[in-house]
Amino acid sequence: MASKGAAMELEVGGRTVRLSSPGKIYFPERGFTKLDVAQYYIAVGEGITRALRNRPTTLQRYIDGVTGESFYQKRAPKNLPDWIPTARISFPSGRTADEICPTEPAAVLWAANLGTLTFHPWPVRRGNTEHPDELRIDLDPQPGTDFHDAVRAAHELHGILDEQGLHGRPKTSGGRGLHVFVPIEPRWTFTQVRRSAIAVGRELERRMPGRVTTAWWKEERGERIFVDYNQTARDRTIASAYSVRPNPYATVSAPLRWDELDDVSPRDFDVATMPARFAELGDLHADMDSEAYSLEGLLELAARDERDHGHGDLPYPPDYPKMPGEPKRVQPSRARPEAPDTPSGPSGD
Repeated sequence: MASKGAAMELEVGGRTVRLSSPGKIYFPERGFTKLDVAQYYIAVGEGITRALRNRPTTLQRYIDGVTGESFYQKRAPKNLPDWIPTARISFPSGRTADEICPTEPAAVLWAANLGTLTFHPWPVRRGNTEHPDELRIDLDPQPGTDFHDAVRAAHELHGILDEQGLHGRPKTSGGRGLHVFVPIEPRWTFTQVRRSAIAVGRELERRMPGRVTTAWWKEERGERIFVDYNQTARDRTIASAYSVRPNPYATVSAPLRWDELDDVSPRDFDVATMPARFAELGDLHADMDSEAYSLEGLLELAARDERDHGHGDLPYPPDYPKMPGEPKRVQPSRARPEAPDTPSGPSGD
């Protein structure tokens, strides 16, 4: 078994960051160490910093590697360097927390030293934490479907977004699914952005019947691609581009071009292979910050769904307070006409 080794110092972006136990094995199946993960994040530093810049970010930490225990760190660690800013965010419960907001590659490396594999940024910036500036669409394969089914759904989604004048960017989730991010003007609330995601999902259902679903309850989804609209709810986040995913293969969430979707697989992109791709192609989503689109078209689509088809809101996650206009939050197979709504628990903060 390799020694964990003495602490070392790494240079990135003009800063020196201490890395403890660089030889600790993080991915036994691949043999990747903590140092390998740190060097990966240095190699893609420009890309992941763009994805996280000024965003309140939750850290998914695996201090003993992927075979050990893990936890999500939402509140900024007490030993946070003074050069890493924070922002105060509000959870659905009304409670607040100060989360780190990376602004440079050294902040990513500092978090990696804490055992952070995956970075989960909010879709807001620290200067305006109540109005998202990204619409994030999560295409989640259900049992019986796979990445290639998600790709088919993504191509149809691409067409829907184009019709709305929206430019989405695809990326692998690092697992079996796909994410599509659309930069938007920070004018709408979390509720309105979620409503827009539901409208997109329903339109995708209409165009791909039997292949796509927005059904929140797993028993209703079947062998279809689930558009997880609740990933746009407050305090729900999606792994950032370039984040390492906690699976045996050390895959990463890889930004893609639309024209390469049919030719790739999630396993193509990992801690070992992504640095070379990044060196050759750079950050494929680098121009996202230069664009910001309107949600007015999608909100009108949502209004038409409700007016013409009676399609209103959909259930929130079980740990959220009951929301106005939300349908009963009860599993269909257990529902009775007289059953009350399921009581909401505390927020997931």
